[in-house]
Amino acid sequence: MAPRLTVGGIVGAPRGLWLGGSALLLALAALSAGWWLGQRGFGMAGADRSEQEALKQVNLLQEDLSSGKATASQQQRLLELLLALQKNAEATALLERMADQQPDRWPLRLMLAELRRDQNDRKGAEREVRQLLNIKPDRIEALQLMALLQFEQGRGEQAQSQLEAAHKAASKSTQQAEPAQQAKALQVGLLLADLLQRRGKQQEADQLYRKLAKDHPNSMEPSLALALLSHERGQTQAALNLLAEARKRLPDPQDPRLDQVAASWGLAPLREAANGQAPRAPSPLPIQGSGAPLAPGPPAP
Repeated sequence: MAPRLTVGGIVGAPRGLWLGGSALLLALAALSAGWWLGQRGFGMAGADRSEQEALKQVNLLQEDLSSGKATASQQQRLLELLLALQKNAEATALLERMADQQPDRWPLRLMLAELRRDQNDRKGAEREVRQLLNIKPDRIEALQLMALLQFEQGRGEQAQSQLEAAHKAASKSTQQAEPAQQAKALQVGLLLADLLQRRGKQQEADQLYRKLAKDHPNSMEPSLALALLSHERGQTQAALNLLAEARKRLPDPQDPRLDQVAASWGLAPLREAANGQAPRAPSPLPIQGSGAPLAPGPPAP
């Protein structure tokens, strides 16, 4: 499945449902699954020396770990180094130990699940995520990774049913709900809509995005998702209109990110479109991108 520009990337969120590079929203907590997975490897300059130094540190930290002297911060440093050295089996064993020792730090369990998935152990990853959901069934990050794992294993219908149930539960009386509950309903709804797209249910996805836009008038994400879909379908004017709608929902109307999105799509800046000016050719984009990151970043699941 080829990576594509995503809402998560546009708004700067590290990661969304589709962790491999085609995500729709959602950042994880500061310590989260996938937190160091993007940090692997060493730069070309001094790579050999850096690797040797890292191996020395690993040996010293493993000695402390074996003797029971390693602190939590030392274990965390050891985990970083093992991942950087791509010693995934050792990293998995360490992370499993850390997650068992610190059950309140649920992102460790989530990261363990992603690490297992990264090694193509999807059943093991699902087992880890299930532990999180057994404790807190509406944990959005766990729902996110579970849906991905189920989809990857050909169980898209099961993933959809699970997200539909979670969205229905989170959406009860959202008008009177606390902001946190409203945000959760929006997040689960966006995950569900993204899954519907992935399953080829475009009409249902569109309908859900429009419902989310109506139910969450202060959120730009549903309009932005619809703009992305319109752009991908070649519906230029519809994409511009939806980007303009998303701008109205921004806390700061001068926020330049949506203009950057329009430029990255080869469209005129939104202010010109709003003033009725004819679209002009966009300036050449930098070689490395459009100013709108393409996901993912530090962690997800």
